[in-house]
Amino acid sequence: MKRMAVRARNFEEFAVDVVYDRRDSNLGVKLLGGFMLVLSFVFDGIVRFRTWLYYQRIFRNQPLGVPVVVVGNLTVGGTGKTPIVEKFARSLALRGRHVAILSRGYKSRSEPAHRRLWRWISHGEDPPPKVVSDGQNVLLDSAEAGDEPFMLARNLPGVVVLVGKNRVKAGQYAIRKFGTDILLLDDGFQYLSLRGQLNLLLVDKTNPFGNRHLLPRGILREPIQHLTRASYVFITKSDGQANDDLRATIHKFHPEVEIIECAHRPTYLQSINNGGQRRPLEDLQGMRVAAFSGIAMPESFEKILRQLGATIVHNKRFLDHHRFTPEELERFCSRASDAKADLIVTTEKDAVRLPSDLAPPVPLYYLRLEIEILSGDHDFDAAVSRICFPRDSFTQSRAPFPTDGGDYSDE
Repeated sequence: MKRMAVRARNFEEFAVDVVYDRRDSNLGVKLLGGFMLVLSFVFDGIVRFRTWLYYQRIFRNQPLGVPVVVVGNLTVGGTGKTPIVEKFARSLALRGRHVAILSRGYKSRSEPAHRRLWRWISHGEDPPPKVVSDGQNVLLDSAEAGDEPFMLARNLPGVVVLVGKNRVKAGQYAIRKFGTDILLLDDGFQYLSLRGQLNLLLVDKTNPFGNRHLLPRGILREPIQHLTRASYVFITKSDGQANDDLRATIHKFHPEVEIIECAHRPTYLQSINNGGQRRPLEDLQGMRVAAFSGIAMPESFEKILRQLGATIVHNKRFLDHHRFTPEELERFCSRASDAKADLIVTTEKDAVRLPSDLAPPVPLYYLRLEIEILSGDHDFDAAVSRICFPRDSFTQSRAPFPTDGGDYSDE
């Protein structure tokens, strides 16, 4: 069984590398890539048909009576969405809004199958959404809530964080239970069942649309032209250099959309096993570092460490949202020690999945990243103001579907 699990994991890593075009072309890559491409054409048709059904009002989106801000991507993973959600939620809370974040809780612990089956047989009601934070206390861990919801709950006191696949019901619960007056739909650009008044679309400058194929051959969840639903486009992981080609692509499909460029800036190192000690980034200069991560785009994390002057003497990449086993962590820490690493550094998202009793022989830290607006700062403030003053904004908001520019925000 263990050997089969290893083989399955190896194949999954191979498939992910094919999707991201990280493997040199050979027969295996070509065969799997060709099979994935066929499935991509099928998926493309399904996505376009689903969108058309919403545009024709055959499928309807549900209003909830309060402003709904959607934050999402056209691609899977890697755009740096969580810091954007955190920045927006904090800005709204500081302006006196009662904010709730709705998340699907990707890879969180799901309800047992036998309970779901019994509820289906007995026509029972769906359980309420999981309350990760009630605005006062963090109530669930990352395994139960999911990595991103737990991070948001921990970093945003005063903000309610809920997890549930049915985010219409989660939104209704937030309004009824917590008096929420604004909802942030995390990773919700494809969740058309809930009516959003403001759509914030994130595009990663370092890998905007992958190879421009839809899943599973590429990283696109829907065609690029569907970015016409965006109210604002955030170009993330920007280095401040010219983005003329990317801007031209965005404006080709959505000429009037406002573009805001931002960078994910490292701010400090946070100790995981040393009483919460913080260290300045300057400490990385000349340090021998062992790095590990389980994120969609590990290259960005590793690049930041090198830019800060660290030498990576041992590095391990896991699949996105990977749950580390004790054996994997023990093996990594042993190799970090053998490589004479001064520090072990991981990402904040990976840190929430580490066991609390982990005691590595090398000091362990995570790298804290925060959003810095590089251009379009006035536009970001304007977006926040639109939410804080809905009479000046949401009564006129539009979010057209890409089929012919039609409007789905009104009845």
